[in-house]
Amino acid sequence: MRTARYLAYWRFFCFNFLKMKTIIVATDFSAEADHAMTYAAAAAAERGYKLVLYNLYNTSIHAMNARVSGSEMDKISMWRRDKLKEIAELISGIYHIKTDIHFTSGDFYEELVGCIHLHRADLLVMGMPEKSLEQDLLGNTTTQVIDKLKFPILSVPLQAQYQGIKHILFACDISRGVHAKILEDVRALAKDFDATVEVFHVRQKAEDLSNNEELTQVNNSLAQVDHFYKQVQSSKIIKAIEEEIVTSQTDLLVMVPYRHGFWDSLLRKSKTRVMASGNSVPLLSLPL
Repeated sequence: MRTARYLAYWRFFCFNFLKMKTIIVATDFSAEADHAMTYAAAAAAERGYKLVLYNLYNTSIHAMNARVSGSEMDKISMWRRDKLKEIAELISGIYHIKTDIHFTSGDFYEELVGCIHLHRADLLVMGMPEKSLEQDLLGNTTTQVIDKLKFPILSVPLQAQYQGIKHILFACDISRGVHAKILEDVRALAKDFDATVEVFHVRQKAEDLSNNEELTQVNNSLAQVDHFYKQVQSSKIIKAIEEEIVTSQTDLLVMVPYRHGFWDSLLRKSKTRVMASGNSVPLLSLPL
């Protein structure tokens, strides 16, 4: 009886405390995706995480219109799968990390959710293309995934180079309150990388938050990690965050994407989406 209880406890301990964290990297073999993959691999190597390379392939409408034979389509699919496997083996050899592949077809979002559940992933990493007018108006795959999936997503811009994560800029609206789960995720991230957390609040009007209950909650939740609080007054929230990124020499920006109604979304863009598409450092989106 005692042995059975011991084994049950050990299984619980191994699953909850020794479980290797898994990062999924969505790749389409583009320059942005390749860059995000190497960034994620460097971080995974530092912390001993596992990497899963996710690639979705559907036969193009042009190939179907050209009446390409089924066997030829299968050859193309196998070539892509083999290429993904070759990249995974290369990453594993260079960074000395466990690397797996997830090659599939179908709906991008449905298959991505399935991949996350199958591998019990902790984080999704995606590349971020250069900022453009079209992207500002319509977004891109990465910003659409941030809008659609309630899952931690790290978007990595082309200019970001992994040099460790020592300073985390957590941009949030203290006066609005910060959910306990978000604070727990930020604390866990900071502990993992032994990083300092800067809690950054942009206020649009003069207000004293020194005795604010929400600020007290933030301080209590982050008590186990090195952190400090900074607030600035500005009507240009995005610009204030961008300036703080440069001033603080941050390695990672963390934001919470708030959901707006349909009509409201037509009138104003998500600040998380804007920062993701025009950011100079990786952005970690932590949804509720």
